Amino acid sequence: MNYLLDTNIVVTYLRNTEVTRRLEDQLNLLSGENNLVVSVVSLGEIRSIARRNNWGEKKLMQLENIVKGFLIADIHMEEIIEKYAEIDAYSQGKLKGEGTTFSSRNMGKNDLWIAATASVFDLELLTTDKDFDHLNSKYLKMRVIDLSRV
Repeated sequence: MNYLLDTNIVVTYLRNTEVTRRLEDQLNLLSGENNLVVSVVSLGEIRSIARRNNWGEKKLMQLENIVKGFLIADIHMEEIIEKYAEIDAYSQGKLKGEGTTFSSRNMGKNDLWIAATASVFDLELLTTDKDFDHLNSKYLKMRVIDLSRV
């Protein structure tokens, strides 16, 4: 499978807890059978988390080691920039010619970049939150992982 990992999935793997092991048992993400992609935006978010929480050298090395196994998707592409704008307008209920069946919402800017990347590259988004639910099927394929049930 081809997956785009949301920031929260990467952080879950970095924690290396029993939940992480059960998640890996279910999804086999690190088996080598999947193409795992992470947005450069997620890398920025994770490095910000690292600085705010004063991660030590061991934890930073763990981050770099796990990231080595991922393809890194840049956002500096016209197609992604256009998709970002379209998804933002759609999410706010202001995309010309498009009706919505949901209440308009302001998505986080980083989530917009992540959604646009998944959409353009036709990657299934793996996430632990429901911020992308209104985009499922229309702009991207997604799977919400409920960590309390893993």
